Amino acid sequence: MIVVMKLPKVYEAGQYESDIYALWEKSGAFTADPHSTKEHFSISMPPPNETGTLHIGHALFVTLQDILARNARAKGKDVLWLPGTDHAALPVNALIEKQLTDEGTNKHEIGREAFLERTRAFVGNSRDTINTQIRAMGASVDWTRSRYTLDESLNRTVNEVFVKMYNDGLIYRGNRIVNWDPNLETNVSDDEVVYKEEQGKFYTFHYGPFQIGTARPETKFGDKYVVMHPDDERYAQYNHGDQFQAEWINGPVTATVIKDESVDPAFGTGVMTITPWHDQTDFDIAERHGLDKQQIIDFHGKLLPIAKEFAGMPIHEARPKIVEKLESKGLLVSVDENYAHNVALNDRGKGVIEPQIRLQWFIDVNKPAVDWKGEKLTLKQTMQRVITDSDIEIIPKRFEKVYFHWIDNLRDWCISRQIWWGHRVPVWYRTNIDGKTETYAGLQPPTDTSEGWHDWEQDPDTLDTWFSSAMWTWSTLIDQNLAKDPSLSLEDLLEKSIDFKTYHPTTVLETGWDILFFWVARMILVTTYATGQVPFKHVYLHGLVRTENGRKMSKSSPETIIDPMEVIPEYGTDALRLALIQGMSAGNDQRVGRTKILTNRNFCNKLWNIARFIEDTIGDNPDREGAKPISAADHWIVGKLDEAQTKISNDLDKYRFSEAYDTLYHFIWDDFADWYIEASKVEPNKPLLAYLLESVLLLTHPFAPFVTETIWQTLAWEADSILASRELKDIIDHDKKSAADFTEIQAIVSETRFILKALKASGVTLYYNDAPFIWENAGTIKRLARLQDVTETEEGTGVYLTSTKHRSWLDIDARTAQAYLKELQIKQGQQAAAITQLENRLGNENYVKNAPREVVDETKQQLQDAKDLLATLEQETQRFAIMPTE
Repeated sequence: MIVVMKLPKVYEAGQYESDIYALWEKSGAFTADPHSTKEHFSISMPPPNETGTLHIGHALFVTLQDILARNARAKGKDVLWLPGTDHAALPVNALIEKQLTDEGTNKHEIGREAFLERTRAFVGNSRDTINTQIRAMGASVDWTRSRYTLDESLNRTVNEVFVKMYNDGLIYRGNRIVNWDPNLETNVSDDEVVYKEEQGKFYTFHYGPFQIGTARPETKFGDKYVVMHPDDERYAQYNHGDQFQAEWINGPVTATVIKDESVDPAFGTGVMTITPWHDQTDFDIAERHGLDKQQIIDFHGKLLPIAKEFAGMPIHEARPKIVEKLESKGLLVSVDENYAHNVALNDRGKGVIEPQIRLQWFIDVNKPAVDWKGEKLTLKQTMQRVITDSDIEIIPKRFEKVYFHWIDNLRDWCISRQIWWGHRVPVWYRTNIDGKTETYAGLQPPTDTSEGWHDWEQDPDTLDTWFSSAMWTWSTLIDQNLAKDPSLSLEDLLEKSIDFKTYHPTTVLETGWDILFFWVARMILVTTYATGQVPFKHVYLHGLVRTENGRKMSKSSPETIIDPMEVIPEYGTDALRLALIQGMSAGNDQRVGRTKILTNRNFCNKLWNIARFIEDTIGDNPDREGAKPISAADHWIVGKLDEAQTKISNDLDKYRFSEAYDTLYHFIWDDFADWYIEASKVEPNKPLLAYLLESVLLLTHPFAPFVTETIWQTLAWEADSILASRELKDIIDHDKKSAADFTEIQAIVSETRFILKALKASGVTLYYNDAPFIWENAGTIKRLARLQDVTETEEGTGVYLTSTKHRSWLDIDARTAQAYLKELQIKQGQQAAAITQLENRLGNENYVKNAPREVVDETKQQLQDAKDLLATLEQETQRFAIMPTE
């Protein structure tokens, strides 16, 4: 137990947070127990890439998942929140290769083993940094089960699934078009390609009797097909398969007409030549019609010998020279100098993508092979079925449409990468003296050494990181000791691993909407196939964190970035966590800045000050077990606690984080601090104050764990940690009629405060006549309304209160009230005139029709603002509607 003898005046988070986390970790409070009879709740933390440090997006998902985990424990559940890190093959590989380049060498010079050794050292340091930062965010993860995507047991799982899919015919090796990055010299997946709009040139050329357009003339050396839509009447005289002669870059070619429905007749001339080796659409057309394919550009981004005098040139150098040659032949029709087009880039490293046909490993997403719910389905069908059958719920629901659109357009997934860091493809090859090649997929190569065969050699490629990450929810739950036994099959490992049987499918996956395709969809694809289960029951998608003015945080603009590890020492972890969830909604981006963080630090300070008051009031060892409400305020606050606890619980069950926090915020700040604490200063109910403090700390703990634990440590209660108490307190009995009495007090106080503020009055007495209710609650009303006194009298003059049925008035001079009322009436007249003028302007058809749209919109907003102000003035006037006679 951390001993904090008494709460100091100011809460300084940095003095407590590291010690508090160490206390939690040492206590074992975060460790899951699969043997528990409690209801089980499980989350797999999206593993951060081991490429450096956590950013604000990581802080968001840690906060949301920690709230879910702590809330589940508060409801008496056994919780497994499993942490881990991702080897992040492509970005880590890119970082190490850049380091080598800066040192004047490369991976080929130092060799594969030296490269891997260097990489392991780098990611090891990064992993330690990341885990330290996860602790700093207060993550209540089960560190005893921490995993790493290159762990031995996870590597075995990846290999097992690959082999299983290979044997089932779902993984194949074939020549297909891929996204090739010449800079990093590797394939990247479709979802890792980003597009940047650029202004370029669009060329139109003569090609035999046709005109064709292109932005990439350097790919056109092998073009010998023209493609058009079969229903395009402009070219009805041409039949599919017709041939013609055309003069082209390197001389005459024999071209063939192809009719295909994929051509857009409205684009350009409606006719195009195709380059099947370097364009996905062209490749698909060639596949459908059995057309030849020819490579034009090599894997380093330079032209091949087919380009003749341009061979060996990089693309940017060759392009203008090729155009110049075509123009000299009279084949150039026109050049559009302002052609806006998208350039494909690798999201990692931003290298320009050059589509290439390569012999690679693919997952066939259209082959029926998966037995799901007793039916044979393709992987694509399964991915759709789990959503349509409600086995998985996506939150917010609108992303289901986006999800289905992606699946409808899903191509076979290229899973091989030409880098050294990652899970190596578990396939071996050998050739005999006649050049015959044999392929074997397995965890280890065969021991067969038949005469005439060379030694087995493993495929040098590694697997796409998303392939291994797709198994994250269940591969991490396989017993690591069992995984060392080669005699056990994958099915055996799943059957014998108690964590898998207890915690899978996981309860929820919480992640960003931007990796819905990268990760979420692929987890569904692989997990349903390998385990026969969905990976999770719910998917909650959060948005991106932006700056206060809505800008995207970018490394290229360091001033836009909020670094969690810089914010935490200044404001505290809880302030950052609360700022991240305040006002957020599922799937939507949100704005976070230091102003918002400061606001939520003030909330933590408010809670701290409440605790200071209560602890000073109740003293040591309060009898909170005997707490019961006595006064109207007591009954009211217990009712408010009941409402807040119920709503927060329901909102968190539905992943409405912001709504839950909003309820908590206003309950603590408005109801508890501004009303009840002030009311309790009249005659404190010490046992109830102790009960309320305990309840508030437990209710707030999932959102702000550090400040609540720090306060808890000052209390001489039986539980050494708030986590030892865990479960929320049962709401004690309270009377609704008594609570309604306090609502009446609030009405009297609110009206009194309003009048005193409006008239700038002080030292005022509230008089009442024949009002036992006010007499019974005089002390509370006096304190809350900041009155000089509350006194009973027979008659008197002043400003009567209109919000209560009890006859009462404030001893304020009538002239003062009448003068203010007259001022309000003048303002009302001014606003009414302004409204008439604005309505007349908007009623003028010429104005609405001819004025700029933004001007009209501004006028409409001015009208609405004027109406709102008039309503406020009328409401204020009603406060003074009953005036006394002198």
